[in-house]
Amino acid sequence: MGKHSKRYAAALAKVDRTQNYQPEQAIGLVKELASAKFDETVEVHLRMGVDPRHADQQVRGVVTLPNGTGRTVRILVFASPEGQTLAREAGADFVGADDLADQIVKGWTDFDVVLATPDMMRVVGKLGKVLGPRGLMPSPKTGTIVPAEDLPRVIRESRLGRVEFRVDKTSNIHVPVGKTSFSQEKLLVNFATLMEAIVGARPATFKGIYIQRVTLASTMGPGIRTDINAASSLKADAITG
Repeated sequence: MGKHSKRYAAALAKVDRTQNYQPEQAIGLVKELASAKFDETVEVHLRMGVDPRHADQQVRGVVTLPNGTGRTVRILVFASPEGQTLAREAGADFVGADDLADQIVKGWTDFDVVLATPDMMRVVGKLGKVLGPRGLMPSPKTGTIVPAEDLPRVIRESRLGRVEFRVDKTSNIHVPVGKTSFSQEKLLVNFATLMEAIVGARPATFKGIYIQRVTLASTMGPGIRTDINAASSLKADAITG
């Protein structure tokens, strides 16, 4: 393991590693300990009890964070001419079909979200080796294969803070929920919205402890362990109401 900087060590010294903080406390600490010269991303890291090797224990979905992620999202859309017009009018950054696919095959990946209409999967299908490892392959499960008429809505949601959560091969989920410049309430609402979605995505056949650990952290800061029950019980409406 690499040696941590003095800045990181100083921040870590302010964290009680034996304590599971309440969500509000954890977010407050993340904001307090963020000391990088840029606006750090606030990330949620979950250790799940599911075994992702089994098809019936997959945890995956999408959720729109009410306060956005604070990121500038570059959206690429594969669509037929009618859909391309709708996508451009909705503000997509890159719109096309075979021409975009050819650029991607050659190594171009300067985009963050890929959307496709169903008829374009004949084009997108050959890009699996490039888009798949980056988590960008359009899929019905993530709502990124959409009818042309739905493109404006999905593009708008992607701009506002539409994020995907997915359990990885090591049974972990990693999702951004905002920036350290966000207010504590905005981060808490985003966190609550994400947790509601993940709790709701629990596989029906799963038996056991679903969420085993919840950790909040900024890009350059230490992890703050968060009380699992409190995090799992959060309701965004209760915070904003």
